[in-house]
Amino acid sequence: MKQHKIRITPYNSKYAEQTMEMWRDSKEQAIGQKEIHDFENHVYFLNNILPERFQIELALIDEEVVGMIAYNDREINQLYIHLEYQGFGIGRTLLDKAKAQSSGKLILYTFEVNEKAQRFYETNGFEIISRGHENEENLPDIQYEWVSAK
Repeated sequence: MKQHKIRITPYNSKYAEQTMEMWRDSKEQAIGQKEIHDFENHVYFLNNILPERFQIELALIDEEVVGMIAYNDREINQLYIHLEYQGFGIGRTLLDKAKAQSSGKLILYTFEVNEKAQRFYETNGFEIISRGHENEENLPDIQYEWVSAK
């Protein structure tokens, strides 16, 4: 990775296409299937539906979107890192921000096929609390929970 400063900033719709391309590429790589929603509907979800319940933050290097997180004080709804920037601490930085602004407990879901995400969440203090929830992708998933040590 080139040595550039990573900037965490609130989501701005001027980054919608970049964010969605990164999100879709990362998700496809993680679960081994194409996104079920078309690009335009997915952008609409990012710009209009997701912000109703979640704060969205972007990780930028210069003006390139290299990560995103959508969270509130109880839940992480989305967390994706650009394929070329995984393993450099960007996900941990975004996760730490969500933890700091949480109620002291966070839940999230990840797909069983996404072993990389499971390792990441478990390394960062999340524990499995249940399995097998329904989702649009019809893939088995895992629910994780993090509880602050405070």
